[in-house]
Amino acid sequence: MEQGFEYSANLTGVSFLLYELKQVIKLERESLNNREIKEKVIKENIFQYKFTSSLKRIAPTIVKRMQVLDKTLKDMVLEAPLETGKAINLYAIMKTDKLFFEFMDEVIKEKLEANDFIIDKKDINVFFTSKAEQESKIAGWTENTYNKLRQVYFKLLFESGILIDKKSGTIRQLLIDENLRDHIRNIGDIAYLKAMGDDEVLL
Repeated sequence: MEQGFEYSANLTGVSFLLYELKQVIKLERESLNNREIKEKVIKENIFQYKFTSSLKRIAPTIVKRMQVLDKTLKDMVLEAPLETGKAINLYAIMKTDKLFFEFMDEVIKEKLEANDFIIDKKDINVFFTSKAEQESKIAGWTENTYNKLRQVYFKLLFESGILIDKKSGTIRQLLIDENLRDHIRNIGDIAYLKAMGDDEVLL
C-alpha cells in the first residue's frame, strides 16, 4: 500500500488513541458505515469524553486510521495481545500521517540500525529543520506547532513501546508478532515494519 497523504500538523490535536480505534472497529462490526460511526461516536459519546468538541475533532481521525486497516488487522486489534494492537495502531498512524511516517523511517529506523538507542529533542528538531527546507508548507508552521508536534511524537513513541524511558530518551526495537509481520509483508508494507524498527526486517 502506498503512503499517499499530504504533509499536515493534524497530530497536534490527537494522539495514540488505541482505545478509540478499538471502539470504531467494534462499531463497524455492527455494519455501520463511516458516516454512521462518526455520528454514533458523537451522539452517544462512545469515547467517554468530557467535551463534544473533542469527539468531533477526534472521530474523523480515528475513522481514517481504521480505513487503512484490512479485516485481518482490524481483527488483530480487537483479539490479539495488547502489544500487537499497539503495533497495528502505530502502523495506522504512519499510514495516515506522512510526516510522522518519515520521522519513523528517517530518524527512528536509522537510529536502531546504527544501534543508537537514545533520542532527544535535538534529533526531532534536526528532522523538522530538514523537512522545512524541503517543503514550504512545513516551513510556514509556527514554533508553537513544532513544539506541539515534538510533544506528540514523544508521546506516540512512548505509548507504542518504542520509547521506554522518557527521561533518558532510551528507545528499543519493537517485538512484532510473527503473524502480524507476515501479514504486513504479504500486503506489501514492509517499509512500515522497517520504520517501526522490527528486528527481523532490519537484519
